[in-house]
Amino acid sequence: MNPTITRKDFIRYSLIAAAALPASFPAFGGPVKKGLPSNKLSISIFSKNLHWLNYKDMAKLAAKMGFDGIDLTVRPKGHVLPEKVKTDLPLAVEAIRNEGLEVFTMTTDIKAADEKHTIDILKTASALGIKNYRMGWYPYPDDGDPAASIAQFKKQLAALAVLNERYNIHGDYQNHTGLFGGSLWDLWLAIKDLDPKWIGCQFDVRHATVDGAKAWPNGFKLLHKHIGSMPIKDFYWAKENEKWVPRNVSLGEGMVDFKQYFQLLKKYNIIKPISLHYEYPLGGAESGATKLSISEQEVIRYMEADLKTLKSWLA
Repeated sequence: MNPTITRKDFIRYSLIAAAALPASFPAFGGPVKKGLPSNKLSISIFSKNLHWLNYKDMAKLAAKMGFDGIDLTVRPKGHVLPEKVKTDLPLAVEAIRNEGLEVFTMTTDIKAADEKHTIDILKTASALGIKNYRMGWYPYPDDGDPAASIAQFKKQLAALAVLNERYNIHGDYQNHTGLFGGSLWDLWLAIKDLDPKWIGCQFDVRHATVDGAKAWPNGFKLLHKHIGSMPIKDFYWAKENEKWVPRNVSLGEGMVDFKQYFQLLKKYNIIKPISLHYEYPLGGAESGATKLSISEQEVIRYMEADLKTLKSWLA
């Protein structure tokens, strides 16, 4: 599929997307139920951690816990499957907004403009008023030249930027440890010449600390104009079977320097959606399980505690 879309095609796609929406939604995006001050960072819960709940119950719980929104998984094994996005994404968004919450961003597995479901996902999300999405990851080939890989990734990102502009939506590539973008410098090389209005970075300070230790603030300064969203989670290094590995923990129990991180956000006036992730052992919720091995009450207790901690840091 050619990522270059004609104006005629864009109008046709938009009408198709609008036809798939419930009557309660305007053609180009539903009403935002929860207004936030322009200088306030919104906090969403990553819906991967709520895969054990349906749309309505997930939205009710997120609202009860005190979140502003839900970072919705729109990917294989997610809350919304890519092949059902035209019918199911409107239903999920409706359930979320009915509880006074918003979908500030969604998490996808989109890697290229010409993938099978890319246009369906972007056009449906755009019609619903969703303004931001996280992309899938790019692994470096084991035997390839990293410089050549970066050049190829830049082409893929450039094609997506064109598509994002067509649909008025911003795409973020997450810096994930061990993959392209993990070092931050490589991601900057790939996106520095692209319009940050349409393509950028989901800056993950946890992964940046794993791969960059004390160097991550330099990468942050390079990427700050391109940041579109920010996941929050914590970890520390632990020795297991004679190897040092990152162990995920509750907020404030690890080694991520959140004080410095939030100072940088304030310095550069970055007001972008926050997505709170729960990656430590939580009865399967941490890995997107649809059934929990511990009580729902215990899971909720940990989730509320991390949210309380995060809000105290932002106060």
